[in-house]
Amino acid sequence: MRRIHYSWVILVITFFTNIVAGIVISSTGVFLTPLEQEFGWDRSIISLAFGITLFLYGLSGPIMAALLEIIGLKKMMTISMATLMVGTILTLFMHEPWQLIIIWGFIFGLGSSVFLTVLSPYIANHWFEKKRGLVVGILTSSTAAGQLILLPVLAAIIEAYSWRHAIGLIMALSVIMFFFIFLFMRNSPREIGLLPYGLEKDVPEEIDTKKENPIIIAFKGLIEALKIKEFWLLAGSFFICGLSTNGLVGTHFISLCISFGIPLVTAASFLSFMGIFNLLGTTLSGWLSDRFDNRWLLFWYYGLRGASLVLLPFALTKGSYVMLIVFTIFYGLDWIATVPPTISISRQIFGIKKSGIIYGWIFASHQIGAAVAAFGGGLIYKYFNTYTWAFFLAGVFCVLASLFVILIKKQNMNLPKQINV
Repeated sequence: MRRIHYSWVILVITFFTNIVAGIVISSTGVFLTPLEQEFGWDRSIISLAFGITLFLYGLSGPIMAALLEIIGLKKMMTISMATLMVGTILTLFMHEPWQLIIIWGFIFGLGSSVFLTVLSPYIANHWFEKKRGLVVGILTSSTAAGQLILLPVLAAIIEAYSWRHAIGLIMALSVIMFFFIFLFMRNSPREIGLLPYGLEKDVPEEIDTKKENPIIIAFKGLIEALKIKEFWLLAGSFFICGLSTNGLVGTHFISLCISFGIPLVTAASFLSFMGIFNLLGTTLSGWLSDRFDNRWLLFWYYGLRGASLVLLPFALTKGSYVMLIVFTIFYGLDWIATVPPTISISRQIFGIKKSGIIYGWIFASHQIGAAVAAFGGGLIYKYFNTYTWAFFLAGVFCVLASLFVILIKKQNMNLPKQINV
């Protein structure tokens, strides 16, 4: 009987750790209204804390990519999951806005960074020679899986008990995954006497004996990337991607639904329902990114997303659950579908060795966009008492992103067989 390659074990562990890290980020919409009601905090202040989370975990991505190379995969994942554990414990005792900003903004922002920024391409490039696009698609869809499974559960716990009980569930999951990482994670296939999945002939790894400062490594990559037009186009389009997903929909969709009279659990269920199609769409996108021109995939993803965002407030105004379900399916298929083609283009342009850190910077722009929308959405609601303008502007920006990606030079998809990032 043929044994399962250990690369797939690593994939499964990473998938579930990403779920736990991802639910910290994607659950912000569930906690926004309960925190506002219990503490009387201004929505824009809570949105600011959530915005810092998105900004910081994205901005630290390039440094996390460098640290992965320097201190290793297992140690980075162990430290990061421990950080999330500490953050959930501290959340249970907070009672001031500045504590929310420190815990959610900084502790959760740094703790989730390695899982949600550069870990997926790192696993694909170090543990797999074949099926890299599919692997990235599966791993990036893990946040959708967490959203699917856990958001309605968290919302139900909040309604039945309190938001602290919901945080307790996240804390328990982080403890479980901490032990799985500690027991089963490995730094590389060669550490256990294997080659990356699909690699038939051993290729010696380039071992860099110089332990250079990770911040210097990260900024060297940025300086090199800034000279290339395609970096600006990818970073600009990914800024809009973050603005229109994590920042706006991830943070404010549930509050938008509540403002139209939809109950918390129902609104969370719609967001969870998106997760089903997000899982399908992102995995399919990974498969497509191995086979088709990634620029055109991104063109359609951004264009169709923009149309759906513009139409959402009008669907809610009409009180049509049918139209809301259609939006949920349509938007869900598209949510993280942009990630596999963006990673693929980055790898084709910058090479496998440099793409990890440079993609980290591209993802940083994604999270800057997310932070802008998380805070900006709350600010727009504060002054206009509606989210309509926020969703309309996000839709227009998505159309602009579809034009950005078409300007990227077409790349050769047949890359040299390398395994270094």
